[in-house]
Amino acid sequence: MLTVALIGLGGMGLMHYCCYLEMKDKVKIVAIAEGNTEKAAPFAEKVGAKLYADAEELFKEEKPDIIDICLPTFLHARFAAKAMENGAAVFVEKPVALTAEEAEMLLDVQKKTGAKVQVGQVVRFMRAYRYLKNLVKEKTYGRVLSGTFRRLSFRPRWAGGNLCDYRKSGTVALDMHIHDIDYIRYLMEGDPDKIEAAAVRDKEGVIQQIFATYSYGDAVITAEGGWDYPDCFPFEAGYRVKLEDATVVFDGEVRVYPEEGTMFIPELPPEFQGKADVGINISDMGAYYEELKYFVDEIVDGNGEEIAPLSEAVKSAQIAWRQIDMVGGMKI
Repeated sequence: MLTVALIGLGGMGLMHYCCYLEMKDKVKIVAIAEGNTEKAAPFAEKVGAKLYADAEELFKEEKPDIIDICLPTFLHARFAAKAMENGAAVFVEKPVALTAEEAEMLLDVQKKTGAKVQVGQVVRFMRAYRYLKNLVKEKTYGRVLSGTFRRLSFRPRWAGGNLCDYRKSGTVALDMHIHDIDYIRYLMEGDPDKIEAAAVRDKEGVIQQIFATYSYGDAVITAEGGWDYPDCFPFEAGYRVKLEDATVVFDGEVRVYPEEGTMFIPELPPEFQGKADVGINISDMGAYYEELKYFVDEIVDGNGEEIAPLSEAVKSAQIAWRQIDMVGGMKI
């Protein structure tokens, strides 16, 4: 039985809490650090976990097997480093760090401690994206010729001021667009040969939409991220990828259009079914459960492959920072 300490019990922290409850035969939540102790108390009591108002106190008192960090972006690196130095396996939400300097520091700490670290690049675990990854990996319909990815949202007020403050979130480019940056790297097994980027800013000069084009040899892939749409605008994410012998589309459902034959809707790989009302813009536990279960199983048994390790998250963040620089910085 692995012991888990949760650092941060906001919306994503609650999602992770609910996922760990579904793994009660493998893990036990023994400690929670959350500044809003009144909010966190019922959750701590439910599992018999010790509640700390200050994460620093948790680090002094607890030695869990896993430390799970669900804090605002600007706090990720500081507490992930402390968790590694505490001797734990570490799960830290994306983006892995706010700056390139913080990311390099994390790599140094991991090298010194040998800690196992997984980053919450959850799209790698989403079944529609896993399906496409397997098609490309197995060359079922040949190689990738082109693709387009999108991730769009209404204004991110669900997270309070942290996401809306570019100095704490890194803007939409680092917080939301990074999901598609990371998945494209995963799909294509590496960094692009060439990157082009453009951005749309609000009246304060802060990036609210970003557009990128990636070249992989003669293959061209675009990605769009934006979170300044009206409150009545629905969140949407999807892709259209043209392979040599088929085109695959995801816009709520996956459809395959082969060069020979007719369109079909494939049977997707299974994913955990469950809902969690955590007060933010997500409720499906599916891929969040899958990524945490994978992390737990890797610690217990060794799966032989780290799907979302620290090194990969840093490389994806480096592309986000590069794009931000290319368009003139987070704010101008």
